[in-house]
Amino acid sequence: MELAVLDWIQLHLRCGVLDWLMPFVSSLSNHGELWILLAALLLLSRRRRAWGLSAACALTLDLIACNIVLKPLVGRVRPFAFRPDLPLLVPPPGDASFPSGHTAAAFAVVFALKTAGSPLWLPALALAAVTAFSRLYLYVHWPSDVLGGMLLGAAAGWAGAKLAEALLKKSKQT
Repeated sequence: MELAVLDWIQLHLRCGVLDWLMPFVSSLSNHGELWILLAALLLLSRRRRAWGLSAACALTLDLIACNIVLKPLVGRVRPFAFRPDLPLLVPPPGDASFPSGHTAAAFAVVFALKTAGSPLWLPALALAAVTAFSRLYLYVHWPSDVLGGMLLGAAAGWAGAKLAEALLKKSKQT
């Protein structure tokens, strides 16, 4: 069933504009660079430091859960392996498929910002949604990988914001 979803996207949505846009959007989140940069910029601002710390904690929790624990544990094969005739628009990733790390990192920051009370969560959500879709469009993740990434990111984001809140509270007490 998941192959049918991916094949439908390829058959009905594939076009020149998206063939250019989706690899670009996806590349913004390779290794979490965009989200790490956002967290760093927020950490540099005194007024927005709590948001930056929330995002940084969320990304750290996501990295551990997604890349260190779940991907090696599950070891799911990527969908393009089942369609060797399909031309890939991006270099094939070398790690396991579940969960989508791009999606998890994006949604971790979204939920960290939302939980921390930042209005930046809404534009972050828009980019996270396009990033998640790009992983399907590029045929590098199964739909359940993307859903798993969203859920993992949401949990890491919420936990990261709560951890940041506790750390900030503790630092004010000392």
